[in-house]
Amino acid sequence: MPAASSTTLLPVNNTLAVVLAALLIAATTVASYARFKDDRENYPRAIALAGLRAVVQLAAVALVIGWVVRHLPALLGFVFVMYAVAARTAGRRITRDRTWWWAAVPVAAGALPVVALLVVVGLVPLKGVALIPVAGILIGGALTATVLAGQRALDELRTRHGEVEAGLAIGLPDREARLEIARPAAATALVPGLDQTRTVGLVTLPGAFVGMLIGGASPLKAGVVQLFVLIALLAVQAVAVTVVLELVARGLLTREGNGR
Repeated sequence: MPAASSTTLLPVNNTLAVVLAALLIAATTVASYARFKDDRENYPRAIALAGLRAVVQLAAVALVIGWVVRHLPALLGFVFVMYAVAARTAGRRITRDRTWWWAAVPVAAGALPVVALLVVVGLVPLKGVALIPVAGILIGGALTATVLAGQRALDELRTRHGEVEAGLAIGLPDREARLEIARPAAATALVPGLDQTRTVGLVTLPGAFVGMLIGGASPLKAGVVQLFVLIALLAVQAVAVTVVLELVARGLLTREGNGR
């Protein structure tokens, strides 16, 4: 299959800029109209800021990525920055107290072993053109699972605090009492990844598949790569959710009102 020409891609012109701005304004307006707000987030404002941040960050990455991929120390440093930002984002999304930094553990536990394994066995070369996107996908998957599991586990402990106390009253250790309540809620963090894997090719055509097709790869090769991404993400997210649950059960990752 010949390489796709630039005409198959989104044209980078004024029309694209106008459409992007219109979509961002529409998303912000709808969220504002629906009054999407809670005690942790003003979602209309968050949508607008996220869109603007994405513009700035992708522009910066586009400027430095060409240099980064040619220097191994810079490449590893870039991957570490990706991890550090993911860990801080996850921690601050889960909790505002001093335990937020524990979120770095499930992100690393989920993504680092898989990335290391892929490099060691030679499936992903230690080159930026391959390592950065693969590491980004896996770290992003660990980030999502960590946030969802942490938020849902801590919300459940707050809502069902009396049941935790009842477990302690009948002699359950603190960790076990918390696990009994938090485990089902934390496990729901796996649902988005499961649904994406179950419906791939039938409902969704994820980015890796579409990107490889646009880049000129055969449908078979694109499908194999997408399958690898989905299975790797399931492993990453399962580990991340397990570690988050353990941190919450041990009282290491807390929120005001959920602590010991």
